[in-house]
Amino acid sequence: MRLTGRGPLVRCPLTFAGLAAGGFVVPMVLGLVVPRRRDPAAPRVVHRTARVALRVTPGQRRRCFGLLRSAGDVWACVLEANAWRRRRRDTPLSGYQELCRELAASGPGTFAELDSTGARSVLRRFSDAWFAAAKRRKDGDVSAGFPRRRRGLVPVRWYHGTFALHGRRVRIPMGKGASPLWVRLAREVPYPLEQVRSITLLCEGRRLFLDVSAEIPIATYPAGAGPAPGRIAGVDLGIIHPYAVAGPDGAGLLVSGRAIRAEHRMHLADTKARRRAVARRAPKPGQRGSRRWRKYRRRERMVQGRHRRRVRQAQHEAARSVVSWAVEQRVGELRVGDPRGVLAIKAGRRHNLRLRQWQIGRLLQVLTDKATLAGITLRLVNERGTSSTCPACQRRVPKPRGRTLSCPHCRFSGHRDLVAAATIATRIPGGGPTTPTAVVLPEVLTHRRAGRHLPGAGQSRRDPRRPRAARGSVGPRRPAPPPGGESLAHKARIHNHHRTPGAPSWKPH
Repeated sequence: MRLTGRGPLVRCPLTFAGLAAGGFVVPMVLGLVVPRRRDPAAPRVVHRTARVALRVTPGQRRRCFGLLRSAGDVWACVLEANAWRRRRRDTPLSGYQELCRELAASGPGTFAELDSTGARSVLRRFSDAWFAAAKRRKDGDVSAGFPRRRRGLVPVRWYHGTFALHGRRVRIPMGKGASPLWVRLAREVPYPLEQVRSITLLCEGRRLFLDVSAEIPIATYPAGAGPAPGRIAGVDLGIIHPYAVAGPDGAGLLVSGRAIRAEHRMHLADTKARRRAVARRAPKPGQRGSRRWRKYRRRERMVQGRHRRRVRQAQHEAARSVVSWAVEQRVGELRVGDPRGVLAIKAGRRHNLRLRQWQIGRLLQVLTDKATLAGITLRLVNERGTSSTCPACQRRVPKPRGRTLSCPHCRFSGHRDLVAAATIATRIPGGGPTTPTAVVLPEVLTHRRAGRHLPGAGQSRRDPRRPRAARGSVGPRRPAPPPGGESLAHKARIHNHHRTPGAPSWKPH
């Protein structure tokens, strides 16, 4: 049984594009050869990815979307082959090597301009998704499903040695016999050319992007200036303060996330207003919709993408503030309280919205990536009871309504998030919710704000989504003056100059 690019399944040779003859390979950048295995004695490195927008002509845009659609055809062919084998009660095609063997039997040109390397990247993506679902099912997660949904556009990846990168211009590999495709980047790649390892072409919100992955060495420091393994800081994750850090020498850091929360609220209000305005024009299920409706949907996707990029940038700024502060304090280990246990608690749809907008996993991932690049170790500890336990008498206190934790037993008072961070610093990774040593509370506090680029975060830039006040409005309501006080209004002028005080204002005839 072989696969075809389109149409029903037939008994014919596999037709994955350009694998039998080999794709059109672009010369390697700077003549560098990347080894498949790293030397254990080599310096430690991490892999990072930067997303760069593409500036393309209409013709280049059609060719790029053609590559993404061809990758979707490769994905659909694998699904059709596995569906046919499942009906025959045969083993599915899941391994990367067996998929490539089936793919190599096809002739060139079946998937338009998609080359062999790009097609193999789709097979790698399918194989990884299949084995990830199999592992989750083996661990007892019955909700995990194998990849069985078709995709119209699938990202395509090319590895080092198959593409060319010169400044802001990138040469994307094409299939055999196709003309070269040079595209222009919207900005410079933030990594040196010799560190770039792969590029990925993808579409988000009908816009074309290129994910550039690079291999970056971990930061090194002079003797006596780098992070010390014995210096430990505790990190408490939250919504109002994404990161609250308590250092070893009485130093503390608070990163405010109120701008991020305001961005979520304004985006929700703007989305509700947009949907309420176009609810009458919404097509019925199964209908295509008018051109006005498709224009609205295109605008909505653009706004959603912009909101995600804004929040993601603010989260990176918050994590960068924490890591920079830790490097200045020579912190060698960050102990972060793991709050993911609250995700399993049913607390209603409003609280679920807060948790979803909190994005705990992304905050942990961003902080871990930046700490690893700076040479700082990050460990997760149990945070249970850190925000409701007095650090002085170790007794539970009522949940504070604000940011201040006050103990009714020993009269202790302190910042709620900093107290939790200081308690987390004393927890042992893998241990229970106990505090084995004395808690050192911060005395010198540093404040940072995340999301200073967001609209409305500063006084000079007003958020255009916030409704303006009505013309002629008197402004916000103010309390009335106290009774018996002197009025600040101008006294009324009386123009009857001939009347004496106490005399009537009219004369009888």
